[in-house]
Amino acid sequence: MTRIEFGTGIRTVTDIAAAARHIEELGFDIVSAGEHVMFHGPIGNTFITLSVAAGATEHIKLMSTIVLLPLYPAALAAKMGAALDNASGGRYMFGIGVGGEFPREFEACGVPVKERGPRASEALQVIRKLWSEENVSFQGRFNTLNEITLNPMPIQKPTPPIWVAGRQDGAMRRAALHGDGWLPYMYTPEMLKDSVATISDLRTENNLPVDNFSHGVFIFTAVHEDRDTAREMAAKQLGKQYAQNFDNLVNKYTLIGTPEDCRKRLREYIDAGARLFMLTSACPEDYVEENIKLIAEKVIPAFR
Repeated sequence: MTRIEFGTGIRTVTDIAAAARHIEELGFDIVSAGEHVMFHGPIGNTFITLSVAAGATEHIKLMSTIVLLPLYPAALAAKMGAALDNASGGRYMFGIGVGGEFPREFEACGVPVKERGPRASEALQVIRKLWSEENVSFQGRFNTLNEITLNPMPIQKPTPPIWVAGRQDGAMRRAALHGDGWLPYMYTPEMLKDSVATISDLRTENNLPVDNFSHGVFIFTAVHEDRDTAREMAAKQLGKQYAQNFDNLVNKYTLIGTPEDCRKRLREYIDAGARLFMLTSACPEDYVEENIKLIAEKVIPAFR
């Protein structure tokens, strides 16, 4: 039987080691970290955060959710990912996305925001080559390599797993052609089921194997013994975060309610094809710890 994996993210930019150890002790399979160059509030860098987490943990996997790939030269992203995979003993999972929700960081980095999709797709081609081949040469729109070899290459063979995040058709296609996994967000089980079929078709059309491709979901959560309280927390938190009314969206896109509600909803995603869940809290800061604890103690064990 295929194992269902669960992960959650480090929310702090300071006490990273303790946060990572706590997530590992709670029994999660994966600890994750996102990034921005600058954003609406404090946020770190995924490679640095996960490097600290690697040294503080023993066995938990480390996943970028996500690397803002268009902001990196492809060879630099490849080097950093390979270095982290070596430093962690082969525990790194390379999650990528194109960003764009904060255009000023693209401007500050000298990257046109309209180029983020093509840059990411080309970078994935370069990175996969650098992670698995020697003397790599590549001539593309954004990257030129002449007989380049990374030393050391990643521990994981043929490469660390490449997960592509997103929600639009372009991201799904990028995942199908250049990734090993698809990690959509704000997705229903029905949407996931459709995307599984679409990605399978795309990979078949491009002579890529279907059986070794994975599907997951990045999903906001609010778990509480009182269903209405969970719903209210999620609607308020996400409404603030996305600057829109979420009252009519939380039931559709989030994992909310009692532990039993959440277990039932997760089974719908599993039936649709999900084998990995990256869970992030959609609740007030003073309830985040209780939320994660409830997930670890009353939700995840049902899938072990």
